[in-house]
Amino acid sequence: MATSRILVADDDLAVLESVTWLLKENGYDVVPTNGGEQCLEHLERRTPDLLLLDILMPDTDGYTLLERIKAEERWRDLPVLMLSAQPPEDASVRSLGLGASDFIRKPYRPKELLARVQAQLRQGAVLRATRLALLRSEEALVRAQHDADSRRKLVDILHEVTGDLSVSELFHLLVRRAARALGVSHCSVVLARSGEATAVVAAAYENPTLHQMVIQLDRYPELRAALDSGQPVLVEDIDTHPLYVGVRQVWGIEGIEVPIRSVIALPFSVDRGQYGVFLVRRTRDQECFGTADLEFAQAVINAAVAVIQRAQIVESTMADNARLEQLAQTDPLTQLFNRRALTERMTAEMERALRYDSTMALLMIDLDHFKRVNDTFGHLVGDDVLRDVAQLLGNTIRGSDIAARYGGEEFLVLLPETDDSGAELFAERIRAAVHDYEFARAEGAPSLRLTASIGVAVFPAARIESVEDLFTRADTALYRAKADGRNRVRL
Repeated sequence: MATSRILVADDDLAVLESVTWLLKENGYDVVPTNGGEQCLEHLERRTPDLLLLDILMPDTDGYTLLERIKAEERWRDLPVLMLSAQPPEDASVRSLGLGASDFIRKPYRPKELLARVQAQLRQGAVLRATRLALLRSEEALVRAQHDADSRRKLVDILHEVTGDLSVSELFHLLVRRAARALGVSHCSVVLARSGEATAVVAAAYENPTLHQMVIQLDRYPELRAALDSGQPVLVEDIDTHPLYVGVRQVWGIEGIEVPIRSVIALPFSVDRGQYGVFLVRRTRDQECFGTADLEFAQAVINAAVAVIQRAQIVESTMADNARLEQLAQTDPLTQLFNRRALTERMTAEMERALRYDSTMALLMIDLDHFKRVNDTFGHLVGDDVLRDVAQLLGNTIRGSDIAARYGGEEFLVLLPETDDSGAELFAERIRAAVHDYEFARAEGAPSLRLTASIGVAVFPAARIESVEDLFTRADTALYRAKADGRNRVRL
């Protein structure tokens, strides 16, 4: 956030200068102003990423200015951090009620001010990203609806399927909506791959409970013709159409009475060699399909296919993003968080501890003489040991705690809402669990025994101002545990 722009409005020149200097020293682009009207002028010229606003100013009070700012649509998402010497019991309640994001009482503490500024800038960035994603989704919806404006019934279909649905759910929804739009009793989605003898019915309007039913394509000549040619197939009457010559003979031999009279099969591309067919049918008591029905059905199905393809892209993208995010945060060997992911959580927990006057602890765990395991039994056994330790940690920590692999044979555990004594007791429980665990080496071979040394650091504490400071304090404690003979906990 080194390039974030912060507008500071305060009538006290000493406070204005000190806040400006503090923020600039920490890499922010700061615009100081000592009046409400000047503050509005700066806002008009360029909206900052954050506004620090005094409540008492000579030309206007901060409450009125805050209310005016939040009434403007363009500044609705601007985070505002109120600064005031007034008692927080009244000032903070009124400020937050008018739309302020946070409140700090003068005289301010520099570290607390920086932590709250960082928190508001982060939340503002998340909010802006969410707004942008929502705007893009709304624009995509408008485009989809515009494409369907030519037919009223198509608007109905697209309107209902713009929700957060899987492709499977979309198939069931679309056959229902398409059947109603076309006025038919039978509508199915059939999926197949080129050259195969079978296909799968993914959804059927006439049988909503049907799911992934396999059918033989030689029993459905209209499906085979649509798949082979890639063109729509219109069968006005199956009793006379040449496609059904062989099938009609089979029906006669087997004594099958077919209730269907008229068929439209509309092929579409699904994904990477897989194709689908919308199969629309009318029974003998209904009017036969004609060319006009085929054209209208094609328009309906084109709209439906566009929705399916968008849903597949969204599904695939979300799955890919989830996998990438998981890979970026996870240690591949132990499946615990990696150091980068834990660092992000530690930053948030440190801000939370400052805000709510609570504590947090960090445990740094090192397996004693682990190099001997790799040298004696090989790295595969060593990897198994690390995985077992990760599982031990997962079974020992609480739901709110976070375990991570620091690197090599070192692990980290973050304990929110935990003070010195609680962290030391928790670390001792982990040390004992490792000490008592039998690490399997190979079938028939004696198990391994290991111990662990653990360093404990607690925040807030003197000379701990950052995540790196907390890492250093835990590492120093771990070094003492090693120096004192290993297999022990030091704070």
